Amino acid sequence: MSNPHPRALAKAAPKNRPTAISAARKVAFDILLKVESRRAHSDDLLRGPAVESLSHPDHHLATALVLGVLRWQIRLDHQIQKLLSRSAKLDPEVRIALRLGAFQILFMDRIPARAAIDESVELAKQAGHRFASAMVNAVLRKLAAAPRAVFPQDSVAELALAEAHPQWMVERWAATYGLDIARDLCLHGQSEPAHVLRLADRAAEDELARSGVEIEPAQLLTAARRVIAGDVAGAAAFKEGRVRSQDEGSQLIAEIAAFAPRTGATRVLDACAAPGGKTLILAERLAATRIVACESSASRHEQLRQRLEPLGERVECRLADVTALPEDGVFDLVLVDAPCSGTGTLGRNPEIRHRLKPEDLQRQAERQRAILTAALRAVCPGGRVVYSTCSLEPEENEQVVAEVLANHPAIQEVSLAESIDSLVQRGIVVPTAADGLEQALTLQGAIRLLPGIFTCDGFFIAMLQRSS
Repeated sequence: MSNPHPRALAKAAPKNRPTAISAARKVAFDILLKVESRRAHSDDLLRGPAVESLSHPDHHLATALVLGVLRWQIRLDHQIQKLLSRSAKLDPEVRIALRLGAFQILFMDRIPARAAIDESVELAKQAGHRFASAMVNAVLRKLAAAPRAVFPQDSVAELALAEAHPQWMVERWAATYGLDIARDLCLHGQSEPAHVLRLADRAAEDELARSGVEIEPAQLLTAARRVIAGDVAGAAAFKEGRVRSQDEGSQLIAEIAAFAPRTGATRVLDACAAPGGKTLILAERLAATRIVACESSASRHEQLRQRLEPLGERVECRLADVTALPEDGVFDLVLVDAPCSGTGTLGRNPEIRHRLKPEDLQRQAERQRAILTAALRAVCPGGRVVYSTCSLEPEENEQVVAEVLANHPAIQEVSLAESIDSLVQRGIVVPTAADGLEQALTLQGAIRLLPGIFTCDGFFIAMLQRSS
């Protein structure tokens, strides 16, 4: 008799005894269904009360299940479809139950296949799909018993399937950056983002150590630390705001903006301020400056207002669309961290890949040009505008800047090479990062942070100056 497959299944539970669904799987199922059916955002839902009420192990499992299914959804659907009838049309609840089970079987070796299958079957039943639950059981059992599939990555199409990204997106990256960098971008999209902190001072670092949080220096900035282990959220320094989570690339944008004005800035506009991490850095670096922080979304504005409230009258939180601001030529500095496709953040926001369409990029670019044009109107002669996105797409980055410059002869692009040197000299940028940042400069002097080359999310940063 041959040895059983290492993932061989035990007998199913008796039909008259419902399988108990773990709290983590139930919460993950509910979140994935909201993301699928209501276009909700996983990062918001994973910070919600349903997740926060879980035990620490269940919190971790629910997060891993949600993000894992979203990251690998394209490949999961491909493998599931091969085991289905071609004519099978799945309801959202059944599709989510299949994806959850398949992800655990294929990517979570510590979870027994039986548990993954039985609970996925029960999830389908409790969602009102008792008849489909037999199909869920059969498909997942076949998947668990089959040899592990091998996915080559030699072509764009193969890479897209192997790393579960839309083929059109990988084709764009390969055409723009080359296949090797496209592969790095895909790998970043499938990886858990580094947990990076912003430290207010050395005392906060010592407090984290006493709280059992293990950290190490980050790649780019002296005030940034990467978390290795420990519960940051439980530390007093984190609760009091002296330590906060913020991607290192996001921090760098604010650091560049803070030292962009040629002379001391007295009035600064953060044009698209929510969630406020960059505003806090501007306030930290520009202690004598009044900041206007704009946000056009009412809910995000309220969150921004609460976060910036400790800064008092130094910061005015304004519910406003920057394109309709009345100020003309009054700000020394404007930071435009523009709304964008977010393709540089797919590891953190994996559902973007399932929603974004190629035609969306032009719509984003139109909005970005309007915001950047408004920012240039608001800045005073001699003042500077820092424009940034978390997109990897040229239409949202250098092409936006080029088109705005073409229509505004009084505006010039300023190379960020000088900013890099200045930030190194001020002890803000890690000296060993200077060469990498200089190599990341475009021909026009903007910075493009590509995941794989840098350990942060993908960002584009450019600086413009108004001469008159």
